[in-house]
Amino acid sequence: MPFAATFIAPKPCAQHTYQYTHPHARRGSLWKTFAKPRSAPRRARYRASKSQNIRSETKPTAVVVGGGWAGFGAAWQLIKLGFEVQLVDASPNPGGLASGWRTSQGRAVEAGVKGFWSHYANIFSLVEELDLDSDPFTEWTASAFWSPRGLEVKAPVFQDLPRLPTPLGNFVYTAPEFTRLSLEDRLTALPLIQALLEFDLDEESFSKYDKMTARELFLRNGVSPSLYRDFLEPILLALLFVPLEQLSAATALAVLYNYVLAHQSDFDVRWCRGAIAERIFSPWRAAIEHAGGTVEGGWRVEEVQVENGVGAAIKASTAGPDGAARSVRSLEADYFVLAVGVGALQGITRGSPGLARRPEFRALGNLDKVDVLAVRLWFDRKIEVTPSASNVLAGFDEGVAGTFFDLTALHDEYASEEGSVIEVDLYNAAIFMPLGDEAILEEVHLRYLGGCIPAFRSARIVDSSVLKFPKAVTKFSPGSYAWMPDSVTSLSNLMLAGDHIKHGPSAHGARGLSQEKALVTGMIAANVCAERKGLRVPTKLRPIPVERDEIHIAAAKEIAMQARQVFNMTRVFQNGNSV
Repeated sequence: MPFAATFIAPKPCAQHTYQYTHPHARRGSLWKTFAKPRSAPRRARYRASKSQNIRSETKPTAVVVGGGWAGFGAAWQLIKLGFEVQLVDASPNPGGLASGWRTSQGRAVEAGVKGFWSHYANIFSLVEELDLDSDPFTEWTASAFWSPRGLEVKAPVFQDLPRLPTPLGNFVYTAPEFTRLSLEDRLTALPLIQALLEFDLDEESFSKYDKMTARELFLRNGVSPSLYRDFLEPILLALLFVPLEQLSAATALAVLYNYVLAHQSDFDVRWCRGAIAERIFSPWRAAIEHAGGTVEGGWRVEEVQVENGVGAAIKASTAGPDGAARSVRSLEADYFVLAVGVGALQGITRGSPGLARRPEFRALGNLDKVDVLAVRLWFDRKIEVTPSASNVLAGFDEGVAGTFFDLTALHDEYASEEGSVIEVDLYNAAIFMPLGDEAILEEVHLRYLGGCIPAFRSARIVDSSVLKFPKAVTKFSPGSYAWMPDSVTSLSNLMLAGDHIKHGPSAHGARGLSQEKALVTGMIAANVCAERKGLRVPTKLRPIPVERDEIHIAAAKEIAMQARQVFNMTRVFQNGNSV
């Protein structure tokens, strides 16, 4: 599996172009195969104009709060559905690099490096639709996992290999890549297949596994201590940012499903060839504004005002140039989409009496969050990062895992640097929050990077940035599924979007802390707004579903469902006889 996490298609052609035709391609010119990059706004503008065919005479209005994948996804979808859209975000420059994030020498930086897995059909379709000047993605890359003992395993690019029935391909092609974990240890994972087949058959099954910790799940199924300690625990910590004793088993299974029972090519990952804000979001913002939408930064939402059972307005404030002066405005619309992180949503709820009285918003207070640290280092010399430019690391501090990337190999802007440029992102990083930047740099440089590749210890840091994000990411704790919100709220004109939206059996297949899930939930929220306005949402504007299970996996899940039904009927019969 590709191990580098996100902070979460067919083989690419030459010159970083790709050909990707998704399931809706046959339904019209809105969805065409991307073959040759052209000017960014041209096709995007044309497609946005198609919204004229599906809007009412009076344009409905919508305010979207949030400048990430969910917010931009909702805004773009609403425009295509014929809405007049206003997007606001607390960051000063939505869709661009934050002006305050700079290195000690003044270089602008983006927080973290985020992966794009081959099953991110909606993101690849979006990039195709925007028709950018060049493909923003790298080739598909191999990934590696490191511990204080050195290289543990490397994952190949699976689509470069003959396709085998899942999970055979994953097992066969990674078998020779493990440096220490024995075959006998890896085989102790086989009993987990039953849990993978049944965990999301229905709400009852999903809730049962959600109340269990991932650690309990693995121990119950006889996973060997070595497999648990040396592979499952660090990999899932890097993917979901939470130690297994604090992680919902259902969430762990949802992520593992993609790496065990999903399609072989689902394991492959690409990276952005530069800052995502500049390569994707900046032209996306231009397309939104050219289509008539507005995007404004520097506005922090303080309250959602509720009147007569519906959202009436959003109260937002901004600081003046000196940081002290403050202006307040009221944003009114027919529909509202809150596409912010769980922490921001909790803050909005606390400031909104009309929301705080509603059970689904009060429940948000039960959701916890995780600390994240993003460190970028410029070195005085080139350090060879092999066998992969994208890597997971774990085992250097209890309960902490992370990723590190050779940006001189992945980002075009750093290709000519004299020394290596390395990004290190650490998750569940509470132990680093009290430290100053110099102490953090020493730990990351010498102990983490140097512990993986000793050559780093003799290199000197010439520039750096340290970004702390306390309580920044949703924590999928045991039992958290019950507190997670749906896209639809009890206010008929207020929708939610983001990676904290429920991801149970009836949800779209994009799950966990993924950019794809954020985008999909934004699209869904926009579609609900349109449907409640009485507009028809064309099939081509609905999220692209995940690829269907392979035949043998679908058959196994059907058998598991029938067995569950027989078990439930037997239980009812036995309970009836005992009365």
